[in-house]
Amino acid sequence: MRAAVVSSSKDKLIDVKEMPVRALESGEALVDVEYCGVCHTDLHVAKGDFGAVPGRVIGHEGVGVVKEIAADVTSLKVGDRVSIAWFFEGCGTCEYCVTGRETFCRSAKNAGFSVDGAMAEQCIVAADYAVKVPEGLDPQQATSITCAGVTTYKAIKVAAVNPGEWMVIFGAGGLGNLAIQYAKRVFNAKVIAVDVNDDKLELAKEVGADLIYNAAKLDNVDQLIQKEVGGAHSAVVTAVSKAAFNQAVNSVRPTAKVVNVGLPPEKMDLDIIKSVLDGIEVIGSLVGTRKDLEEAFMFGAEGIVVPIVQPRKLEEINEIFQEMEDGTIQGRMVIDMSL
Repeated sequence: MRAAVVSSSKDKLIDVKEMPVRALESGEALVDVEYCGVCHTDLHVAKGDFGAVPGRVIGHEGVGVVKEIAADVTSLKVGDRVSIAWFFEGCGTCEYCVTGRETFCRSAKNAGFSVDGAMAEQCIVAADYAVKVPEGLDPQQATSITCAGVTTYKAIKVAAVNPGEWMVIFGAGGLGNLAIQYAKRVFNAKVIAVDVNDDKLELAKEVGADLIYNAAKLDNVDQLIQKEVGGAHSAVVTAVSKAAFNQAVNSVRPTAKVVNVGLPPEKMDLDIIKSVLDGIEVIGSLVGTRKDLEEAFMFGAEGIVVPIVQPRKLEEINEIFQEMEDGTIQGRMVIDMSL
């Protein structure tokens, strides 16, 4: 099979090459991958930001059709369309797994990082953790929901925004675009989008943002939000810049929640006095559980949330990473395994 593999060479991040497929073991299924979205986390993995993994097949926004199942598998059948997500498998028995917080399992496996992922023509999955893609949801669009969608959907749940309240979303790219849609169309919030790219902000406006601000052109965006709406009731930060995290804390009103999603290399500054006197909660949110993904898929199947995707060839993965670093991508790039 063709696969995108973390390169051991310094000349490029990814090698696209032929790889064998091993035999199935207990509890596993073999999936013929149709599409795999390209996430910023894939870039982190390729660059070794989470630890060097040369030879690893990347990808955790996969969607495909089950080709084969192990003899003991009962949760899937051949022909099912399933997802291959970042949360690949948990231990199933720890305090996090049994209390609805399975993504924080200390023994969790992550597709495209600790185990081979979905950016290949075939992928082996843990059958009980491969969430089915509902009928009526375009498989290309489903790839975005498998990671970007469920991550932002869960973050908004963590933010506990109520209908009619103001939520500010920092970063209007692949994650932020979906965050705006979930916040506006599912949770009925009023949405402020902040980015440094006018094209992304225009798209944010098209998908429902009530207010947009370009932080590169406007000084003190946080103060503008305070002046315009009295401060947001919550914030979700999908951006990968320290400045966005700092601005998020200063853009919200007392007792608000600031939910951290993006993974910048720097550390955020936190005004402890402000957090105490204003009762600000700063919370990390890590992707979503299998149940969260089922829910996020449902809103996609109903047409309430519509991911913006663009098909690309597997051999273009290094070019896509460069576009990602240049900040020129609109929506989500999706590898079409048929191309």
